[in-house]
Amino acid sequence: MEIAFSRLDERVAKFTLSGVSTSFANMLRRAMISEVPTLAIEDVRIYDNTSVLFDEMLAHRLGLIPLRTDLKVYKPRSECTCEGAGCSACTATYTLSVEGPKIVVSSDLIPQDPDAAPAEEGIPIIELAKDQKVVLEAHAVVGTGKEHAKWQATTACGYKNYPIIAIDARCDGCGMCIDECPRNVLETAQGKVRVIEGRQELCSLCRLCERACLAGGIGTEAAIRIGTDAERFIFVVESDGSMPVREIIERALQYIQRSSDDLVDVMNEITGEGTE
Repeated sequence: MEIAFSRLDERVAKFTLSGVSTSFANMLRRAMISEVPTLAIEDVRIYDNTSVLFDEMLAHRLGLIPLRTDLKVYKPRSECTCEGAGCSACTATYTLSVEGPKIVVSSDLIPQDPDAAPAEEGIPIIELAKDQKVVLEAHAVVGTGKEHAKWQATTACGYKNYPIIAIDARCDGCGMCIDECPRNVLETAQGKVRVIEGRQELCSLCRLCERACLAGGIGTEAAIRIGTDAERFIFVVESDGSMPVREIIERALQYIQRSSDDLVDVMNEITGEGTE
């Protein structure tokens, strides 16, 4: 397996994963979406709410606000020594006290731990009219996306097969395929069509170029053919801001490694029992 990054910053990563099957690529995608733990608001104690939203709707909106998560500080309640009572090692506490007229945003949510503040400051929560008020206390805990979407660390996470563009000698450089390509992947050079350097990955596999070539009357088969590499995939991953996208990828791979080790252990136990 080989990973080559073409982009890697705090929020977005684009990389090519080579030497793996489609099943493994999809397993990595699912792990990044559903198996990376993050903080999210789970419990809300509302002291005053005279807004137009019911308490349940307000709590739901708070739960969907991405929170910065340091997994070296916070652990799941199931693994905490407080046994789920809620302590500083497994629970982040927030307060909200606002009065209208005002648009309440995520920056109005005051964290007890500044390092667990909302990932974005301007996320709108509710609009309060004059004399309307919201006063509450919220508690965030660690969970994963398989429990609820509010714990997903990614806002976008997907892959596609790596495109293979083959142009044979029958190409006469008419340019019809170039006109049809929506991603500007092709160009003409020396009377022939070729792939623009560095743009092959942008191919969306729509095959409009193939249809244009056939319409040109070259033959029963197009001079340009689009295929895919069965063991090579292009990933795009975007973090919601709760943690750097690099950490999301690393923790997803660690989850896959742990799951593989557990499966090997179980298989070894079964094999050992069968031979006794």
